Amino acid sequence: MPRLFGTDGVRGTVGEWPMVPEFALKLGQAAGAVLARHAKRPAVAVGRDTRQSGPMLHSALSAGLLAGGVDVMALDVITTPGVSWLVQRLGLAAGAVISASHNPVDQNGIKFFGPQGQKLSEAEELEIEALADPQPGDAPAPPPFNARPGRVLAGQGMHELYLEALLAEHPDLRLDGLTLVVDCANGAASAFAPELFARAGARVIAIHASPTGLNINAEAGSEYVRQQPGKLKDLIHSYRAHMGIAFDGDADRVIFVDEHGGVVDGDHMLGRLARYLDERGQLMARSVVTTTMRNGGLKGYVDSAGLQLHETPVGDKYVTEKLIDLRGRTTLPGGIGLGGEQSGHIILLDDDHATGDGMRTALYVLRAFLAANGHSLADFAAAIGKTPQIIASADVGRGPRLDKPALAAFEQQTLADTPGLTRVNLRYSGTEPKFRAMLESDGSQPEEALVVMATRLCRHMQRAAGVPEALIEIQDCSRGGLLKVD
Repeated sequence: MPRLFGTDGVRGTVGEWPMVPEFALKLGQAAGAVLARHAKRPAVAVGRDTRQSGPMLHSALSAGLLAGGVDVMALDVITTPGVSWLVQRLGLAAGAVISASHNPVDQNGIKFFGPQGQKLSEAEELEIEALADPQPGDAPAPPPFNARPGRVLAGQGMHELYLEALLAEHPDLRLDGLTLVVDCANGAASAFAPELFARAGARVIAIHASPTGLNINAEAGSEYVRQQPGKLKDLIHSYRAHMGIAFDGDADRVIFVDEHGGVVDGDHMLGRLARYLDERGQLMARSVVTTTMRNGGLKGYVDSAGLQLHETPVGDKYVTEKLIDLRGRTTLPGGIGLGGEQSGHIILLDDDHATGDGMRTALYVLRAFLAANGHSLADFAAAIGKTPQIIASADVGRGPRLDKPALAAFEQQTLADTPGLTRVNLRYSGTEPKFRAMLESDGSQPEEALVVMATRLCRHMQRAAGVPEALIEIQDCSRGGLLKVD
């Protein structure tokens, strides 16, 4: 297993290894050696979100790439999916994004895309790690400087190309008459999303679209809205808007809020998009791919439509891998592979798009909403009859972890001891020092009872990690918002 790469690249607290310029320099050098070995004059697109630490890490990573003889297309602030799309569109050797997505501003990360716009395989990550941070027995690092250093290529002109491509997929989509409150998380979407929806004809009320370098995701963005939808609800009412739309810091996730303040998450979007695409003969393999954290209501809705639901481990890279596998076994020309996570990371896989894109997803959801007569987003989402479900997140620091067999034993014991409990999923986050517990019932166990069980599990994991009584947050996955922990 990779030591530094998690489910979404290398992440950490800025100023602590590995989120320091010295490591970013070595990482750029190593990534250039691995990703660009088959190109005569390789070029790598590098973008970032709006964090204050972004320019520092961008400069260091780019310096490593340039020293290795790799040309760097400097995209500056751009969404993560924008980098992924441009790598494929421009035929580049690879792409890199400096972002910690929805995480706080004191954290940052670096993730890479291969030439097809997809996240790297574990084998490639291991090879880069061995060169960037060699351990005893690893191969020696590449030479620190190439006799032919790379060039810096201006890339900001590509922003318009990306926006135009998003709109070109829906040449007949008009949002005239819709008022949208758009939360940009003070992140990468700030310069893109309001313009995108305005060009499609909507009246846009842009909020949290003034990044300072320090305010990304600060009481803003999709993760905050999932937990605290009340503020966005109030703005929807104040502006007499039809709905709210919230992105995370790098805009690969999107969450909607309906006219009553209800959260419309990835489960709702996957279900309604599956039906919309299938009715038009566009749903690849007539399938939906999601993770083990999905809600039972999604499965019921997909089953009722005669479609197939595939589950993967948590992480969008696993969803993408399954979608690619399905694409290899289908003969549907022009089909769209649909998959994603409850968090709002939705992947619409086709020949030009290999990763989740919050703005692209939002356009598809709006199109499906309008096709369903578009009177009420609450009614649109209610078709996915969600069952009681919670996800608890507990800080566990860097202390000891239980292994997978021990977690599986806890899952089985919890299910056996609790009538009406239909699913339990226990895991450690791949991007944060947190333990997560998902519990779902058939309705006989209300959310309040699930909270008690999840709290007990989280406290056990915290004691095992040596951090008793640390913070626990419990997300209501059925109705949105946080639930009180006693």
